Amino acid sequence: MTSNTARRSVPGFFLALGGACLVAATVGGHLALGLVTFGILAVCSLALVLLGRRSETYQGLTEKEPDERFARIAGRAWAGTGVVLTVGNLSAFIGDLASGRSGDPYFWFVATAAITYIAFVAFWSRLT
Repeated sequence: MTSNTARRSVPGFFLALGGACLVAATVGGHLALGLVTFGILAVCSLALVLLGRRSETYQGLTEKEPDERFARIAGRAWAGTGVVLTVGNLSAFIGDLASGRSGDPYFWFVATAAITYIAFVAFWSRLT
């Protein structure tokens, strides 16, 4: 995969995801929500296309083999994303319990995050 292909695949992924959300929402009887979701993801896709032309950071992150700086940036970005998603799901789980509900499906997201974290720590500790 070339750098140019990688730069186009990320916005393409967002656009395809928006299309999938539109179809799923339409099938579920929520066309307006599907259109809004598709619109938001299409705007994100367009922003990434525009960033791909001008942003050294975006270009560095979408290279086939990024240098150490961009690899470190990407790793920290994924770690930050994981923390935000885990805290968000944990908060939703606690809020669901406080509302008298079971906490599903948030429990499964939190449990999956915890198990995945432990598995990756064990995996990476063996390699270093």
